[in-house]
Amino acid sequence: MHPILFRIGNFPVGTYGLILMIGFLVSLSLAQRLGRRDGIPGESLSDLAITLLLAGILGAKVLMIIVDVAGGKPLSEIFDMGYMRAGGAIHGGVIGGVLAFFWRVKKLKLPLAKTLDALTPAVALGQGIGRIGCFMAGCCYGSACDLPWKVHFTNPDARWVSGTPEGWLHPVQLYTMAANFAILGLLLFARGRQRFAGQVAALYFMLEGVGRMVTEIWRDDADRGFLLNIKWLSTGRATGIIFVLFGIILWYVFARTRREEVTA
Repeated sequence: MHPILFRIGNFPVGTYGLILMIGFLVSLSLAQRLGRRDGIPGESLSDLAITLLLAGILGAKVLMIIVDVAGGKPLSEIFDMGYMRAGGAIHGGVIGGVLAFFWRVKKLKLPLAKTLDALTPAVALGQGIGRIGCFMAGCCYGSACDLPWKVHFTNPDARWVSGTPEGWLHPVQLYTMAANFAILGLLLFARGRQRFAGQVAALYFMLEGVGRMVTEIWRDDADRGFLLNIKWLSTGRATGIIFVLFGIILWYVFARTRREEVTA
């Protein structure tokens, strides 16, 4: 893998950042295409997407810092430039994006449920592409593995950037990528059969939550953090549970709204 694409003087340009930008542009294109089918202007989705990108980056950094501070990491390490170049905690990015989403949708006067339905498949696509960046950087690495598809990160930059250990590991980044692309496929399938606006968005949160809880089985990067000192309850698994619950709430609210519109 190649965590560092090239260097400008002493400043390294990472592969993760480039792939993240590619993922954003591809995802924006998908969101605009889906939004047009529901009458949502493309420029409004572009405005919303840029807001979500900035909020997502900020949210990922904030959750990463919270987890590391709670885990006892010294503040001198947390505000080191090398540390701040890390991608952050992905679900922190999603949480930050969700909060910014509701603010911006209200500001732009967009239909909430239909906008969510346009964006969530694009988010799944962006997450899947982003996991390729994780794999290239060696971050979010897996536990020890002796299966035929095991991987060994030999590039020393992976250890410098992400603390990737020696030895054969589960390519959990690729497992997560496959899960995200599978979720994308299910969401696009569901869009053609949805019974109420917001159903696709609710399905995304439930599927993403379950997917994260499952892929946590093979994660071994300790810096993702654990809650209440419970080994099973990693930050990713806890946010996965929250995602499932949030998806159930959205399903109930949007389905009830639809029933009320039909009976009105």
